[in-house]
Amino acid sequence: MRLVAVDGPSGSGKSTYAARLAAELGAAVVPTDHFATWTDPVSWWPRLVAEVLDPLRHGREARYRRMDWTDGWPRLGDVVTVPVPDVLVIEGVSAARRSVAPLLDEAVWVELPDPEERLRRAVARDGEASREHLRRWQAFERGWFAVDGTKARADRIVTVT
Repeated sequence: MRLVAVDGPSGSGKSTYAARLAAELGAAVVPTDHFATWTDPVSWWPRLVAEVLDPLRHGREARYRRMDWTDGWPRLGDVVTVPVPDVLVIEGVSAARRSVAPLLDEAVWVELPDPEERLRRAVARDGEASREHLRRWQAFERGWFAVDGTKARADRIVTVT
């Protein structure tokens, strides 16, 4: 199985890019939004490894409970089953984190340079009630990306205009 990560700031177009890439490659997509929460933006990673990456790498389907964001506040939702794909795309903030870098066949960084435009797009997607959460999230991710060095390790950088 090939593993591709699509990472970058919130509101930059990662989901759209990952969906197009997955369609081109016939790949499965697992969004990090299925794991992250407002209060736990990145430390959920061991669950993704245990429930998705490890089973798939060993030729077994993956099963995990996704976060349901329907009401704007995440709660455990439905079980998602991922058959073993030829290519798996992990998409979302922290998808190409340093700890997974050795396993990646490709890391893609998607960015939209204007932070206010990213916030506008994220609020349009998630609703006005999420604005303050998204502001805090964007502050967190700036620090995360600076410490993790995600963009510097990317194999491909996609700039959205």
